[in-house]
Order: sequence, then structure tokens, then C-alpha cells
Amino acid sequence: MASGIVGDFFELKADSGADLLAMQMGDFYEFFGEDAELAGEELDLKVSERSSGGEPYAMAGVPVDDLTPYLKALVERGHRVAVADQREVDGEIVREIVRIVTPGTLLETDDETAQYLASVARSGDEYGLALCDVTTGRFRATTLSGDRAIDRTMTELYRFDPVEVLPGPTVRGDDDFLAGIRSDLDARLTLHETETFAPGRARHRLAQQFGDAVETVGLSEAATAAAGAAIDYIDETGVGSLAAVTRLGAYEPDDHVAVDATTQRNLELTDPMTAGGKTLFETIDHTETSAGGRLLGEWLTRPLRRRALLESRQAAVDALLGDALVREGIAETLSSAYDVERAASRAVSGSADADALLRVRETLALVPDLSERIDGSPELAASPVAALFSDLDRTAIADLRTDLDALADDPPKTLREGGLIERGHDDDLDELIERHESALEWFETLEERESKRHGLSRLTVGRNKTDGYYVQVGKSESDAVPDSYEGIKTLKNAERYVFDELREKERQVLHLEDKRAEREYEAFCRLRDAVAERAELLRAVGEALAELDVYCSLATHAARQGWSRPELVDEHVLDVEAGRHPVVETDTQFVPNDLYLDRDRRFLLVTGPNMSGKSTYMRQAALLTLLAQVGSFVPATAARVGLVDGIYTRVGALDELAGGRSTFMVEMEELSNILHSATEDSLVILDEVGRGTATYDGISIAWAATEYLHNEIGAFTLFATHYHELTALADELPRVENVHVAVAGEPDAETRTGDAVDGSSEGVTFLRTIEPGPTDRSYGVHVADLAGVPAPVVDRAGDVLSRLREERAIEAKGGDSGEPVQAVFDLADGEFQADEPAEADGRDDADPSVDPDTEAVLDELLNTSLAETSPVELMTRVREWQRRLDGE
Repeated sequence: MASGIVGDFFELKADSGADLLAMQMGDFYEFFGEDAELAGEELDLKVSERSSGGEPYAMAGVPVDDLTPYLKALVERGHRVAVADQREVDGEIVREIVRIVTPGTLLETDDETAQYLASVARSGDEYGLALCDVTTGRFRATTLSGDRAIDRTMTELYRFDPVEVLPGPTVRGDDDFLAGIRSDLDARLTLHETETFAPGRARHRLAQQFGDAVETVGLSEAATAAAGAAIDYIDETGVGSLAAVTRLGAYEPDDHVAVDATTQRNLELTDPMTAGGKTLFETIDHTETSAGGRLLGEWLTRPLRRRALLESRQAAVDALLGDALVREGIAETLSSAYDVERAASRAVSGSADADALLRVRETLALVPDLSERIDGSPELAASPVAALFSDLDRTAIADLRTDLDALADDPPKTLREGGLIERGHDDDLDELIERHESALEWFETLEERESKRHGLSRLTVGRNKTDGYYVQVGKSESDAVPDSYEGIKTLKNAERYVFDELREKERQVLHLEDKRAEREYEAFCRLRDAVAERAELLRAVGEALAELDVYCSLATHAARQGWSRPELVDEHVLDVEAGRHPVVETDTQFVPNDLYLDRDRRFLLVTGPNMSGKSTYMRQAALLTLLAQVGSFVPATAARVGLVDGIYTRVGALDELAGGRSTFMVEMEELSNILHSATEDSLVILDEVGRGTATYDGISIAWAATEYLHNEIGAFTLFATHYHELTALADELPRVENVHVAVAGEPDAETRTGDAVDGSSEGVTFLRTIEPGPTDRSYGVHVADLAGVPAPVVDRAGDVLSRLREERAIEAKGGDSGEPVQAVFDLADGEFQADEPAEADGRDDADPSVDPDTEAVLDELLNTSLAETSPVELMTRVREWQRRLDGE
């Protein structure tokens, strides 16, 4: 059993509840046992051994001054790491846990995205959600209720993409909810103390942190529980960032467009669906600052429904678009801006270093320059851009800049070695610096003096941590050194010496260095405290810079791609002239298309060949709508957009077999979510429904879903399908219309002729244009040929397709008998029938016992073409046959 220091390590580790413990031992933080092995593997550290209680234990360590980057690396890999510092008490070394760093409480991160800690609580049918980014001090909470509250909670979590989630006591028992977090989020699940979610305790905790703001904001019981537990958790970890959380913000999810996890993935807003794919964020992101990039990502995943605010954003983008020269100058200035929001949080926690404060000073200096550029442009001065800086406290900014002028222009990385503070800001410190530099002058001339004094040509003066100051003499002259020299170290080609006067001068220098470093550190801490006291000011500056950065980014992209300002209206309409896909257009010559939906034209059935552009057309409709409700310009010649309350998509196929969900099951779950969540004011994109099951099952589901969306929900819907039978619905349902992707050189039959797949010399050309009416076929065999399917397969497929269309027998080649077998493929059963097909003119061996009425029904049945009969007409005929056979 471990004892001594190793025993202390394991005791502290057990009490911490952390995954790993870094325990200070002198100048190093050490890991022992399994922690050492894991840290060694994750951090590429050398792992040694230390014996304790007669047993060997793995051991690995990092220098005290270098802990932060190693700690960050461990936490960003999802580990909770406890840190135990040592201190001296009555001559004894005592070690205790001073902080526990987790993914949601890590301040020192290089990740430019927001690092949200989320807390989820449930009270009755309501879910409370609290979100805190400790790197900026932002804290917000909301309540989600209604029939699908749990799904809306997951949508909010996916939007904010937290790095750590605290599930409340009632939420922990919901296996499906926890499984959803594990599958949809790259977040650590942490079980915090159950008591912290109790409404009374949570309310008291919030009152301690935010005062009367708790009553003003008016959080629900569920939101209060989630928010109180989050505050308690941040405080318990001891990272010191709680002081930066000063504002409690409540928000309403209904202020934003519902964009669930599936839709965010399908539209590739921030993450590509395939490796190497390009996202909307990546395409339009021209931001110069990390804060601007974070804000743009938040806008894309949380579009707005507030028309006035959206039009204000549009006006800002429009103004910057109209003054390219000023816009470019602003962007260049912003490229030097620092993430002052995060710097403020680090200052409050006491972890900001000299470089962070220096960058804050430099960033504050940009504010007057940016304001001058904006005021100097008539277009910008009259736009919402000017308001970004009008509310900033210019006097407070100038005062903080003046305070920070005390910081050296090139400060050292460490804070306790001096060189942090410029002269002229502290008289006592100036005197210490002068005395220190005077003492150093003695050493600067020592080499020349001693060489002349003793006639030594190979004498040098040096200093290091081990030997301090010393005189080094080459061995060839070591016999000539004076008796006053005292040897301290022998090297291969030299000897090192000290003497009494050198020792005395060294003591003076070290004493002055210590006093200077201590005084400078105190001065630096005062500067850091000054920054911390103005954390709210820095947040306001950071928010203004980030918003300006996003406006510049959107204007830059609009200018490069020729985007236009959409007209936002309250009526139910989506009218797009020459719309384009915002991502695809950057990589290829894009064919634009119009789109029109209104109350009388709500549902478009989109048909056409594979690879012809149906999916792109529908996705661009969704992305254009989303961009309009971000406040951006859109890829179109003109657009009139009625605000939607949600964008829902069902696109492509995805297997989740590990979770017991097949492609078809995933498809049906996505369809179910849409049918339950969409409203009359939503936009729905359906790219194939029912393709993962038998043909008739699939058609039936697609048919019923179309009717339900049209009759019960009334949402704007674009539905791409290869079930051409569905196009008949446009004749029956008043708000459904057919459109198709045009094709040039349409074949009479999809058979190969040389290199053409259409029976003509020119082949098939996909025009990418959307035209009214349905298509007549899918050109699947043509696509198979384009994909490189072997020619014999393509040829055979064309032959089989022709026979199926003509209801002719299909020859099943390759049977065991070695001879071709004639068989009829039954489209209804999906099986080959071994019997010979009946002749077209009737049945050969009619049973004389069958009555004439039954005979007539059988004849009609034999003469019915499934390929040419719509499902509705077929069902009508079946009912008529049943009535006649029943003698009615």
C-alpha cells in the first residue's frame, strides 16, 4: 500500500472526484500510478517509477511554470483534472486541492469557439436550460415547455454545442436523453450534486451571484434549478472565473427560428456531413477576430424571427457594402484586435498574463481609429454601424489605456522576474530599477577589469541558476589565476572561480532583483485588477468589435458573390429570383433558379433525374431563408422572404446500426419529428421519403405524408421524389404543384448506344433549370453509366427497364439449369413468377364454373397496367371490383 508522498497523492485524488490529479512537489507537478501512465500517453511525457510501501508506482511530471498548456491539453481531451498546490505551514509542507479544471470551466483555451457549460433540469413538463461560457462570462437561461419540450431542449443544446453538460436529478434517469447528448454532442456528461438543483438552494445561489436580477429576469422553477446548479459547479471547481459572471440573461427560444440538430447537419451550417466537405460558415466567414467568428457561428445556428432587428443588421451590411474602401480599412484594423472578452474573464480569475494585458491595451487603442473611420463615411455614420461605438464609455476606455501604458512593450512571459513595468509610473520602483541596473554595471565591466588586472586572455564572466555569477578561465591559464580565486567547477577545457567581492556584489544584485521583481509583480497585479474592475467595459468593447467584424464579413462576401438584400415581409411568401446555393456557387459555374411559394402555392413536388440538382435546389431554398433571417444578404438577384418559425429537413440516408437504428428507421424518425414540430409558418425540405422500404410501402408513406403536410400543417414544403405516382396529387390537392429539373436530349428508352445511354448520338444533358410540371422518368440507368458501372450491367439494366415498362417477360439469365428461364417480374410482390405469362388477349383455360360477373372482373384485372395506373385510380378500381364480387 502506498505511503508518504504517493499515499498523499492517492488520498487527494480520491477526495477530488477528478479523472486526474496534478500534485505540486517543489518545482514540478507530478502524476502517479494510472494518472502518470495516462498523462504520459496523452502529453508525451517520460514515465519513470517511484517506490512507495515496497511497491513501484509510475511517475510523470511537468514543470510548475509549464502546467497551463499541459492542463489545457488534458481538459480539451475531455478529462477533469484536479490541481493540488503546496504551501508551508509552521515549517511543514501542506498540499491541498485548489481547483478542478473541467471542459466547461477551462479558461486558458486556444479554441476560438465558445466553450459552454450547460445545465439541464426538469420540473413537471418543463425543462430548464442554463448556459455559461466562463471564457467570456456570458450566462443565459431559458425554459422549454410543451408537448415536445425534450426535443426542443436537445435542439437548444445542439445550437450552443456545449463542451460539458450537467444533467439534473430527474434528467439523469432519461436514458434516451442522455444517449442523444452522447451521440449528437461532443460534450462531457458530469453528475453534479443533486442538492444543488433543489429550487430553494438554487434560488439562493443565484441571489448570491446576481442579487435582485433574479427576480427581475423571472426564471421558471426549472430554469432556476439549472442556473443555480451551474453557478454552484463553477464555484466548486475553484477556477476563479465565477467573479466574471455578473449578468444573468434570460432568453426565449421562440425569438429564434427552430433549426434542429438534423437540419443543422443536413444543411452543413457549421460541420460538414462528409470529410472534406465545405460548410456554410466556412464559405461566408471572412471575420478577422475570434470573437467575430464565434458570433457569426451563433447567428447561423440561431436565426432570428424579429424583423426589426434583422432589418437593422441588413442596413449595417448594406452600408459597409456601399463603402468598400472604408470596409477594407476596418477589416485591416480588426485584424489586430484581441479577444478582450476572454481577457477580461482571465483578469477577473487572476490568470491573465502580461501579454494578455498588453493585447488589451493595443485593442483599446483601435477603438478611436475605428470610430474615426465610421464617422468619416457618410453611409456608415448614418447606419446602425455607428451605434456600435456610440454607447461605449470613451473616457473609461482612455483611462484604462493610460493605466496600461505602465506595462512594458515587450514583457517577459513569467511574472516574477522583473521587466514588466516601464519607468515613470512608480517612483519607488524607478529607484529600485536604477539601483539594480547600477549594480549590474559592475558585472558588465568585470571581464575587462579582471583580464587586465591578472593578464588573463581567456577569461570570461557568466551566470546560471546553478553556479550564480562566476569567472571562467581556460585551462591553459588556470595556473596563473590569483590566490583570491576559489574554484567551484571543473569543465573539460576551463575552470570556474568566484572571489569575495564577486560574492558580495552578487548578493546585492540578487537582493535588488528580488525586491524589483516583487515590486513589479505588485504593480502588475494592480494593473490586472484594474482590467478586472472594468470587465463589463471590456465585454462591451468586445461585443462591439465582434458585431462590426460580422457585418464586415457578410458585406465582403456579398460583394464578392453578388448577393442582394432580401425584402423581409410579414406575409406568407417566399419569392426568389435567380437564387443560387451559397456554397456550391463558390466552386462551380452555377445555374440559378427561381422559386415562388405563397398561401395558394405551398407545396412543390420536385421530380427529375438523379444528380440533376433537385437536392441542391431545395437546400438553397432553406439556406437562403436562413441567411435572410440571420440578417445577411442572399445569393439571388432579388428575394422577398416571409419570416418562418422553423426550418426542417429530411435529406439523404444515414445508418446508425450501432444504436439499433437502420437507415429506414432514421428516415422515419426524422419524418416523425417534422410532422410533429412543423407549423403553418415553417419551411420543410423533404429529399425522398419512403425509399428505404418496399416500393408500395414507400409510396404509401410518402403519399400520406404529403396529404398531412398539405391538409393539416400547411407549411411551405419542397418534396423531391422518384415516386412519379405522387405527381398526380397536384391535380387533387389545391396548393400542391409539380416542378421538375429539365433535361435535354430525353431518350425514348434508356439503353446504351456506344457511349450514349439514351439511344441517341448526343446523350442526356442535365440543364439544372427548374421548370413547371412533372418529369416522366428518373434516368437512373444513365446515372449508373456516369458513375462508371460496367457496360454489360448498364446494357442489361436498359433492357430490363424497357421490358418492365412494356410489361414483357424478363429473361432471368444464369439459372442452375444453364438455360435461360422465362419469368415475369411481379411489380406488386417484388418477385419473379415461374409460370408463363398469360396471353394479352385473355385467359386460355377459363374455368366454366366461374360466373360471368367474376369472369369480367378477372379480365379487367389481367388488363390493368400497374405502371400506367396511379395508386388512387388503382384503389378505386379495387373497391369497385370488391363491390361487384360481393354482388352489391
